[in-house]
This record gives sequence, C-alpha cells and structure tokens, in this order.
Amino acid sequence: MAQVSLRKIVKAYEGDVQAVKGINLEIDDHEFVVLVGPSGCGKSTTLRMIAGLEEITDGEIAIGGAVVNDIPPRDRDIAMVFQNYALYPHMSVYDNMAFGLTLRKFPKAEIDKRVKEAARILDITPLLERKPKALSGGQRQRVAMGRAIVRDPKVFLFDEPLSNLDAKLRVQMRTEIKKVHQTVRTTTVYVTHDQVEAMTLADRVVVMNQGIIEQVGPPQELYHHPATKFVAGFIGSPAMNFMPARLEEASGALNVTLANGTSLPVPDSRSARYRPHVGKALLFGIRPEHLTDEKTMDKDNLAPLSLTPEVIEPMGMETLAHFRQDGAEITARLDPATPAEVGVPLRLLAHMDQMHLIDPTNDKVL
Repeated sequence: MAQVSLRKIVKAYEGDVQAVKGINLEIDDHEFVVLVGPSGCGKSTTLRMIAGLEEITDGEIAIGGAVVNDIPPRDRDIAMVFQNYALYPHMSVYDNMAFGLTLRKFPKAEIDKRVKEAARILDITPLLERKPKALSGGQRQRVAMGRAIVRDPKVFLFDEPLSNLDAKLRVQMRTEIKKVHQTVRTTTVYVTHDQVEAMTLADRVVVMNQGIIEQVGPPQELYHHPATKFVAGFIGSPAMNFMPARLEEASGALNVTLANGTSLPVPDSRSARYRPHVGKALLFGIRPEHLTDEKTMDKDNLAPLSLTPEVIEPMGMETLAHFRQDGAEITARLDPATPAEVGVPLRLLAHMDQMHLIDPTNDKVL
C-alpha cells in the first residue's frame, strides 16, 4: 500500500518565514492528487518535502505507513518528474529509461522487460534508439515519465511537468498523463499552478494559498461548492465574478441587492441558509457561465440585470463580454450569435441557483 500522510507539516526558513504552515493531508493508495495554487503558496515545497529534497522543519511524513522524515530520497521508493526533462544527451531513449535500474544492478532481462513495457504504455517504442536531441518536447517528457515508470515506485511525484510545453502540447500531454495513471494506478502527487490542469487530472484537488490548505475535494465539489473566496476565485476560468451586495428581506422573500440598486431574488432553497445574514454587506459571487444572455429563458431561478460591455471577445464557440460595475470587473459567457456591442447596454440573466454569497470579514462562502 502506498498512502502518503502529511501530519502538521511546517517548512520555515531563516527570518521566521514559513512557506508551509502546519498542513495535514491524507492521500489514498492509487489516488491522483493535484496540489494547485499561485506562485509562492507552498505547493512545490510540499512536494519536495515528500521527495526528501527539502528538510521538514516540523511535522511528519509517512509513505506506505512508514515515517520517512529521516530517510534519504533514494530510499523512499518514489519517482519524480520535473518540468526540466533532465535526460542524458549522449544516451539513447532506451538507455535513459534503463539508467536508474542499471545503477541498482537489476538483471538485464528485467530491465529490458520494464523499459519495453513503459515504452508501450507511453507509445514511444519507435523512439527507443533515438537520442534526446532528435525528440520533440512532448516526446522528451514521455521519456522522463518512462524513466519514472520503469522503477515501479510506490509514489509518482510530478513538479509542473508541462510548464515548458506549448498550449496544444500541454492539452495532449494532460490526456497522456491521465491515460498512464489509469493504466499504472500508482499513487500520484502532482503540482501545478494551472487550475485547468488540476481540474482535468485530479481525483482530488488540494488548493493551497500562503502556506495553508484552503480546501480539498473532487474537482466538481470545488467548482460548485467552494469553501472560501480564494477557492471560488481560483477554480474556474475565467474567474468567478464578485460584486458588492447586501442581503435584504421583503415580504418574507430574500433578495440580493447590488450597489447599483439591482435586486436579484434568492432561490427559496437557500432562504434558511442565508436568512441569518439579512442586512449584512456581502459579496455576490457568480461564474461567467452562469451570467448569460437570454437564450436560457426556459430555466428556473433566473434574474435579469443590465450591464454595458467595455470589451467583447469572440472565441468561436462562445463570446466573452467584460463589464465594470461599481469598481468590480465582471465577465459573462454569451452565445456567439448574441448581438453584443461595446457601449450598448446588454440584458443578462443571472442563474441564481449557481450564486454564492461571501462574508467579506472572513472570506468564507455562506
């Protein structure tokens, strides 16, 4: 079994700078967990502590039930893939993949079997005799993954492995990594700053911010039920819209009143949850895909509002319209056939079943 347990992990540097602030995380056997967050949030530091490349200031890390705090990286039975492929330029693909096993004095027949099986999984069998300089970026990353796979480790660690690839190749390699995990089923911890990467790859996503874990959960849970403003704004692309608002009650019904006076009715299903916050100044959060044009009139709990576009971005399958309301940047996803024009007021519909209310005093989602 290859569970990974982080128990009250702290990483501090000189000057009392804490990169990681006492985090706890349990990663199950065979699970694919992605650590995501902005630069400086502590995600790569956490990964390097799991690998043994970074010393732990306080806390405990266990792999497969055994505490590894004092065990050197080479004895932790992990394999790491970096954004830098770090292939030996004078060796063939076959020899690059076999090198680690050769150092450990594996029998030649076993090395050959493992290398060829990894090459088959990654679809690089025709490349085994080539040198790295004859490979594309995506092929080199496959070789780096193959070098990790042949070791048959307890845990795979990926540190932003797709950062050096162009946009199209990143999408392709995301699919490849997911396919490999479905085949090999090794416990995997993956670090990225790209929330789309996190959402598409992970069984569970760990959102980090300033050295703490903001929320852990399956991708759809984080998307639909964020716990904090940070998670709500970080997960989803384009980011969630936030508008100053006040929660008001009239004739027993609740309404969200925006700063410009627009009143949006709260769905009855949320009344009990929100009623204790009547009269408070809050943030109204709604994703661009839930702020749309009138093509969705057949749905329930839609509230109209009018905004004037400042920028229109035709994207082909959709159009993004950007507005400014009471100092807040707002984005809406529109049908490409919608006749939106800069400077001309546009009638939109807010899908109130998908709204979020946030307490600005603690940034918690109500």
